[in-house]
Amino acid sequence: QVQLQESGPGLVKPSQTLSLTCTVSGASITANYNYWTWIRQPPGKGLEWMGAIAYTGYTYYNPSLESRTSISKDTAKNQFTLQLNSVTPEDTAVYYCARGLGRGGSYYHDYWGQGTQVTVSS
Repeated sequence: QVQLQESGPGLVKPSQTLSLTCTVSGASITANYNYWTWIRQPPGKGLEWMGAIAYTGYTYYNPSLESRTSISKDTAKNQFTLQLNSVTPEDTAVYYCARGLGRGGSYYHDYWGQGTQVTVSS
């Protein structure tokens, strides 16, 4: 059973950096065709894909967030991390980590963390 768990501060001040970690169990983050993903949902809005780090180490970002976003991984700890710089109150959201599987022309997210609320406020 694959499990993902987000961790990090629930409150971040404007202009600071939001950092979240996703700890993965039941699967290796280096396994083929796995894409370790960050997705968020602002209050009253839909899901927004933020970016992913592939099993190869290659990273993909939402163009609207790319200038502020960095995703990295720690294979020894089987974790991957999101950093979002220069946050504003508009970055307030529930943040999810998820596993994406991409193979044979298909791509989908099969396992998700429970989500963590992050509020940007002074």
